[in-house]
Amino acid sequence: MPRQRPIPTNPFRFGDIALDDAFANRAQEVAELTDDALNGQNVVVFAPRRYGKTSLVERVAHELTRKRVLVAQLNLMKAATKEQFVEHVMRAVHDDIASPLSRARDSALQLFRGLRVTPRISLDPGDGSVTFSIEGGYSDEDIDATLARLLELPARLGAERNRQVVLIFDEFQEIVSLDPHLPALLRSVFQEQPHVGHIYLGSKRHMMQRIFNDQNEPFWRSAKHMELGPIPAGEFSRFVRRRFRSSGKSVEPETADALLEITGGHPYGTQELAYALWQATPAGETAGLPQLDVALDSVLRSEHSHFARIWEKATRNQRLILQALAAQSGHLLAAGYRTRHRLGTPSTVQYAAGTLVEDELIGKDGSGAYRIVEPFLAEWLRRQS
Repeated sequence: MPRQRPIPTNPFRFGDIALDDAFANRAQEVAELTDDALNGQNVVVFAPRRYGKTSLVERVAHELTRKRVLVAQLNLMKAATKEQFVEHVMRAVHDDIASPLSRARDSALQLFRGLRVTPRISLDPGDGSVTFSIEGGYSDEDIDATLARLLELPARLGAERNRQVVLIFDEFQEIVSLDPHLPALLRSVFQEQPHVGHIYLGSKRHMMQRIFNDQNEPFWRSAKHMELGPIPAGEFSRFVRRRFRSSGKSVEPETADALLEITGGHPYGTQELAYALWQATPAGETAGLPQLDVALDSVLRSEHSHFARIWEKATRNQRLILQALAAQSGHLLAAGYRTRHRLGTPSTVQYAAGTLVEDELIGKDGSGAYRIVEPFLAEWLRRQS
């Protein structure tokens, strides 16, 4: 009986982390960040929302692991309290640093015996995973001393075994909400670890900017800045065409270019529209402009509730700015632009624009002109008028 060929699946990914072949380009950024980490250079990754920061760092972590680097990753969004943060640090140190260096489980767990805060250690009999929990009643001083000791361990263990160590912190801006004093504590530990690479990324750009760019903050000038921009249209167009071919379909070059013109090279938006375009193209056929129109309609329907919530939350002045920028990007404070779009006084516009920038709905291009950066929002607004 002849073997059935597997049914091709959509090769584009959005919403989740893009791994392996689904990861789009960023070869230069991957190489640069990998080299920085190997050199023990601290790096903070700045980018608008949904620009693929986490996917980029996942690829870098994979490259570092191949080079036998010990990589520990922590997502601060998963910690609602400082105690939970300590628990996550314990697990990361155990799973990603201590265990790879020790064949004996008890030897790895011995690291946690002399801490000011004694964790409850549980072993899952099913998969053998270890969890750490901290009971209430400990003082802030005990928690802070324990956290400092834990964060010292990766550097010490790496040095003892002559292994490079890299610590990756996702949603790093949440450190402030856990305890405003934590940045100073972490910085006091990390500045004594010149051979450990620290990578910081977060989804709230304005908070990350304040942590790393304010001279009154402990992390000021403590890390190299890496700015992620849109992926160049030529590279992304080739990626889209290659992914189509890999799944038994094809896309006309001018259609791929038109897709990139719509998304502006936004990583999430491009993957989302390419996903819809692939779905709109029958098996074995070539996607053209008619299919792209169908795909865009599909994306806008999918994003309608999200955009409707943005519109409902927006103030009157914010709505006027969004409508103006959907019609024409430009310098919001320029008298001619304000008059043409009836935006009001400069102070009113500046305040409303500032909040939209913080929410990463609008941003400036290289010339200083504002534009809508949220994928497909401008098209949605144009269709509502």
